[in-house]
Amino acid sequence: MGTQGKVIKCKAAIAWEADKPLRIEEVEVAPPKAHEVRIQIIATALCHTDAHIIHPKFMEANFPVILGHEGAGIVESVGPGVTNCKPGDKVIPLYMPQCQKCKFCLSPLTNFCAKLSEFENLLVQQEVMADKTSRFTCKGKPVYHFMGTSTFSQYTVVSDTNIAKIDDDANLERVCLLGCGFSTGYGAAINTAKVTPGSTCAIFGLGGVGLSALIGCKVAGASRIIAIDINSEKFAKARALGATDCLNPRDLQKPIQEAIIEMTNGGVDFAFDCAGGSETMKAALDCTTAGWGSCTLIGVAIGDKGPTISPIELILGRTMNGTLFGGWKGRDSIPKLVTDYKNKKFNLDALVTHTLPFDKINEAFDLMHQGKSIRTILIF
Repeated sequence: MGTQGKVIKCKAAIAWEADKPLRIEEVEVAPPKAHEVRIQIIATALCHTDAHIIHPKFMEANFPVILGHEGAGIVESVGPGVTNCKPGDKVIPLYMPQCQKCKFCLSPLTNFCAKLSEFENLLVQQEVMADKTSRFTCKGKPVYHFMGTSTFSQYTVVSDTNIAKIDDDANLERVCLLGCGFSTGYGAAINTAKVTPGSTCAIFGLGGVGLSALIGCKVAGASRIIAIDINSEKFAKARALGATDCLNPRDLQKPIQEAIIEMTNGGVDFAFDCAGGSETMKAALDCTTAGWGSCTLIGVAIGDKGPTISPIELILGRTMNGTLFGGWKGRDSIPKLVTDYKNKKFNLDALVTHTLPFDKINEAFDLMHQGKSIRTILIF
């Protein structure tokens, strides 16, 4: 390409301040430095995490910033020392790095990586590159990166630890969902909870992550899957993907956990909280059976302090765990998930409710906030 080594001018959606719509601007994207990759983004979706940053109650964000962390594209150029991809390769940017060298990357027990700090909010890490500078400029001002990915730009620069090279024939308008939502929910069931054949599961929250967890429970062989949401319009899709029961807590005369315990003769084997919020977390733990009930937390609401848990619940054999990016080591696992999708092991099409041109990104946020979309794919 004639662009290698040069600054690229392109379109990006910039968040200039909290609680305001994003603005489509012309940005300058610098060439990649050592161990960096510049990617042309072909398709990107949005996720509630992108909205968290511009939420007025989220105090840690820095502006201006280019959001987006669920995308797919083609490598435009690579900096010195990059060996895991080359120009022309199809790739998925990863917000969970995999350096393949630290104690976490060398352990099969986790997908955490020491490139991230365990003491700092994940959402405000990786907002500059390794040399502490940004590759984005707009109107003469540097613009922050987001989660090491910034997919709301026609071109972005990522570290070579934050990139998964995928099959050349992958459909980027679908596999972009593997960058966050699908992998997170599906992996929560498969990797974190390790759902067993014949088991009973409850899933709280039927957005993109919740429906992906549902797909994971189904693939793992669960015999009963109870889907819970306060929006009953989500139930038809949940049933189509394998839910056996659908409950709306607002239609019940008793707490949701009590209803589930009655339906399941004492509680489910596995529960997933894909909504966030301490009430839902508590209900998800409460609805699991004594002895071996497992509750996995996936979603977190802004400013939520978490549930109050009685030690008795845990002493009686319940466990509570959390998952980040579904437990997948991105560089190793995402290419395999792309192959699984091509081999029809799961259906990503069911999660895509809208496809819009990139310029309509604010419409996509509105659809998400109104609960009208599962995933909206934005195309450049």
